[in-house]
Amino acid sequence: MFGFLNIDKPLGLTSHDVVAKARRKLGIKKIGHAGTLDPLASGVLILCVGAATRLSEYVMDSTKQYRARVRLGVVTTTYDAEGTVVSERDAAHITQADVEAALTPFLGAIEQIPPMYSAIKQGGVKLYDLARAGETVERDPRSVRIDALTITDWQAPEFTLDVICSAGTYIRSLAYDLGEALGVGAHLAGLVRVGSGRFGLAQAVPLDSLLTADDPQTYLIPPRPELLGMIPLTLNADMENDVRHGRMLPLAGTYATDTLALASNVRGETVCVLRAAGDFWKPEKVFLG
Repeated sequence: MFGFLNIDKPLGLTSHDVVAKARRKLGIKKIGHAGTLDPLASGVLILCVGAATRLSEYVMDSTKQYRARVRLGVVTTTYDAEGTVVSERDAAHITQADVEAALTPFLGAIEQIPPMYSAIKQGGVKLYDLARAGETVERDPRSVRIDALTITDWQAPEFTLDVICSAGTYIRSLAYDLGEALGVGAHLAGLVRVGSGRFGLAQAVPLDSLLTADDPQTYLIPPRPELLGMIPLTLNADMENDVRHGRMLPLAGTYATDTLALASNVRGETVCVLRAAGDFWKPEKVFLG
């Protein structure tokens, strides 16, 4: 088995829970997810199966799309509906125009401070372990990019916000920071990931469908260049032999440095990931033949 599963993760399960269930169903040990979703979030969760686990970084680094439900006037410890309420403020005077104006500074490249309840490690300890022990520590800001913020439903004090952003963006932190900018506080009331790179929610398989399928492998998506944002290359037998021995290939054509290609052989089997380096393609990940 070599490929991806585009799973519509249900509410209430961790990403690890989904991996464990899929592992048992498929009967394969080598499986992981590309991009965590919290238990209170649903939607696109990409599972990498077999040797495709070596391609997870390319899926994880892709642009993400979310549909977030934001609740104004209430701040929680976790920045979402799972946490304990720490403050409540009147948000009745906040209009949709106020929120749209406050969203503008969050567009583009920004510095974002991750929430205390996150899996980021500080001093070798995960932040959420420190938070559960009652500790709050300084967190270094992280550079993220937000490409679009669109209010699609307004029912004050809640509204739905469609977000297009870079990998690593915390939507919980976005909700919290927006609430602080408005002076009334806010938290994330609900979240759906509607897209991860070129994987979309419309094509996602409900987890129950995978777990009850007679042949779950029918849902396996083979690695394709367009899914990974790479260019396609086909290798002849000599070229395949070269990359399998770690040798670089002459770069035919004009490609920017660090351009990635997913190369297959004449039989259509995925052979390797290549990276453009000067006048050559350098083998980056080679798969067993």
